[in-house]
Amino acid sequence: MQNTALRQKNQKIPPGEKHEHLERKLKTRHLSMIAIGGTIGTGLFLASGTTIHDAGPGGAIASYLIAGIMVYFIMTSLAEMAAFIPISGSFSTYTSRFVDPALGFAVGWNYWYNNAVILALELSSASLIMKYWLPNIPSIVWSATFLVIIFGLNVLSVKGYGESEFWFSIIKVATIIIFIVVGLVMIFEIMNGHTGGFGNLKLGEAPFKGGILSIFSVFMVVGFAFQGTEYVGVAAGESENPEKNIPKAIKQIFWRILLFYVLAIFIIGCLISYKDPNLLSSDLANIAVSPFTLVFQHAGLAFAASAMNAVILTSVLSAGNSALYVGSRVLWVLGTEGKAPSFLKRVNNGGVPVSALVVTTFVGMLCFLTSFFGDGTVYSWLLNAAGLSGYLSWLSISVAHLRFRKAYIAQGRDIHALPYIAKWFPIGPILAGILCFIAMLGTNYEAFTGGKIDWYGILVSYIGLPLFLLGYVGYKMLKKSKMVPLQEADFSRE
Repeated sequence: MQNTALRQKNQKIPPGEKHEHLERKLKTRHLSMIAIGGTIGTGLFLASGTTIHDAGPGGAIASYLIAGIMVYFIMTSLAEMAAFIPISGSFSTYTSRFVDPALGFAVGWNYWYNNAVILALELSSASLIMKYWLPNIPSIVWSATFLVIIFGLNVLSVKGYGESEFWFSIIKVATIIIFIVVGLVMIFEIMNGHTGGFGNLKLGEAPFKGGILSIFSVFMVVGFAFQGTEYVGVAAGESENPEKNIPKAIKQIFWRILLFYVLAIFIIGCLISYKDPNLLSSDLANIAVSPFTLVFQHAGLAFAASAMNAVILTSVLSAGNSALYVGSRVLWVLGTEGKAPSFLKRVNNGGVPVSALVVTTFVGMLCFLTSFFGDGTVYSWLLNAAGLSGYLSWLSISVAHLRFRKAYIAQGRDIHALPYIAKWFPIGPILAGILCFIAMLGTNYEAFTGGKIDWYGILVSYIGLPLFLLGYVGYKMLKKSKMVPLQEADFSRE
């Protein structure tokens, strides 16, 4: 098969026509922090309390370790493909090239929609957080202000996004490091004013509460907490030196993230009993009982609640910033591949896909506005429809990697020529795919186990699946697409 890059090279560009492309301006430090920033957020600062309450400290740590194994193999699969073919849009393109264009279409639109809804969610969250300091200012004022800021950071240049995400992530990482140091000092009774020790790890049913089933139920929440690590793959197309930077960033961030999560959960489990009702009350409306806030308060830091509120605001803005960036890049790729209107592939002089950025911003804003209607019912449905998107994207990465490697060998290519070779192939992507599939189907397993099937709960939790299948089947019927033969898989680069 004639190489796509060669075909493009031999084609003559008509006079006046402009080649639209993104620019490679992201450095290794940007990529590392994009992956860290995409993962560390409210899932750790707030939801970690719920996991400890439901499964005990040992169960929570076990669940994070299992999810960590899954994410590790997903990330190594992504690293192998992204280092060799660094394309913005990443896994939707890999799925189209190595599996089936219909699957790539469904994955791409599903992932774009997910990020547009996440943008809306973060705008809503940011306004809620600001009420902690300024309760009398309407939420819409804060949401509009933060939307303008996030849009501004993205529209200037990709470097503007990279720099802002770098500093957002630095704040989060610094907070976790301080928390770990303070926590360990308290556990080993170096700091006065707290009993310390490991008593809470053996209290009641601890360290494992509820056995294997509770670990499984917590695993669903933990999986969502890790989502965002794949952002680094989407950013590959704008990395300065993807062959070197992508593997380096992925190898560095995975172990750091896992260490941060496991150590933080261990410290919370030691210092706060899993029976503490505050662990279930920790949410954006009640930052004062966040596990992080409680530990800092035990250490005698009176300003803990206000400080954690500021850190969580940073996390929310970081998540919104990344959602807009990733959503716009995925939409741009869909436009360049002919799976979305062609105007979406327009790029300004700074290499920013402005049309895709504006559309993603507009849809995110509309999703946010639905939270004001019908007590937020429409908004809740939108969030539920997007809930499975991360798992579907991860599953597509594992499947695409299996086909990528088979096609690579089938075309007589040398494995050792790859910039990065994923370890434990094919066990890694197969295991990751199975765990991902289990987590996806078990999102609301309680709806099936109460003696009476909760059909409404099933519909609300799994509505994302029929929407995904609708995109897949619809494209397949219209375009008559088939699974890509291994010998015809496209390995060309941008």
